[in-house]
Amino acid sequence: MQIVPITDLGVDGLSDYARLTDVALRRVSEPAGGLYIAESHKVIARALAAGHAPRSVLLQEQWLPDVAPLLEKFPDVPVYVGSSAVLESLTGYHMHRGALAAMQRPELPAMVDLLEHATRIVILEDIVDHTNVGAIFRSVAGLGADAVLITPRCADPLYRRSVRVSMGTVLQVPWTRMPEWPEARRLLGAAGFHVAALALDDRAISLDEFSANPPARIALTLGAEGDGLSTAALDAADSLVTIPMLHGVDSLNVASASAVALWAVRDRRVLEHTSRP
Repeated sequence: MQIVPITDLGVDGLSDYARLTDVALRRVSEPAGGLYIAESHKVIARALAAGHAPRSVLLQEQWLPDVAPLLEKFPDVPVYVGSSAVLESLTGYHMHRGALAAMQRPELPAMVDLLEHATRIVILEDIVDHTNVGAIFRSVAGLGADAVLITPRCADPLYRRSVRVSMGTVLQVPWTRMPEWPEARRLLGAAGFHVAALALDDRAISLDEFSANPPARIALTLGAEGDGLSTAALDAADSLVTIPMLHGVDSLNVASASAVALWAVRDRRVLEHTSRP
């Protein structure tokens, strides 16, 4: 690695980190430069373990001993080092996690490739809250689903907050953007997936009933809070499923609902195998 003390905020390599506030980043979706920002030692480590290539790193000098071992295979990557005040001036916020890395975005896989060997996948339709996207990815990773499909208007899983909330699991779980519903439904059907949409609908069956005898391959569809799933998503579903609630509560937060539903429809063979000593 090449350690570069920051003496001038106008250096070209620092432009990746300029104005990283949530307000600024929300105006950009999957930037044309093909980059995303990994924040914290743990997330940077997961990004590198996933095979993603770093473009540069930005940190306070005190974090060098932690980050240096991660970059042994990247001798040409610049590591920009500055004081807390300098880094805050550059990024627009206090870097209390100590380190950022500008990572090259990997090429997204084809949807059919993700479906080929999967038995449980999650579809996120137009969920624009990055915190929810990150939390759902964490549930997917922890509960053994194989992949995530996101609609064209869904929030970017590699947005800084999504990555952070997911504890870096968005870098481990295979995902891609899917086409619009008619084509996506055709591909799901061709791969043998039963599409189960979580929805508050009079036609819905309970999650208990659905999970009592689950299909071999399930695509669990989740929609944005408030708006819920679109008519196209409901029409594409083989089953409409609801989580029974008590005390007048009609539904859970979408991230919480994802965890409950994923546990209920889990592929027990996978979890039993991975939980063995």
